[in-house]
Amino acid sequence: MTEAETPGPGTVPEGEALRELTLLRASIDNLDAALVHLLAERFKCTQKVGRLKAAHDLPPADPAREAEQIKRLRRLAAESELEPQFAEKFLNFIVEEVVRHHKLIAAAAAAGEA
Repeated sequence: MTEAETPGPGTVPEGEALRELTLLRASIDNLDAALVHLLAERFKCTQKVGRLKAAHDLPPADPAREAEQIKRLRRLAAESELEPQFAEKFLNFIVEEVVRHHKLIAAAAAAGEA
C-alpha cells in the first residue's frame, strides 16, 4: 500500500472493520445505558439518605465515609484494571453532587419547619 492509499483520519472503515466497529459501539451504548440506570438508582438511595439526615439534623457530608469509599473504589478499580485516579475523580464528582442534593434537602426541611 502506497502512502497515497493509506487510510487517513476521517476515513470510513469498510467490511469487517465496520462490522466490528458497529458491534463495539452497540456494546458501548448498552453499557452507557446501564451506567445511567445504575446512577439513577444510586441517586434514589442517596436522596433517601439526604431525607434521613435532614430529619435527624445530621450534616450533609460525611468526610470519613467519603475517604473510606475512595479507598474502596480505588482498590476495586485496580482489581478491575481501571485507572484508580479515574475512579477517584468519578466518585468525587458523584459525592459532590450527592452533598449538594443533601444540602438542598436540608434547606427544604428547615424551611418547612420554620
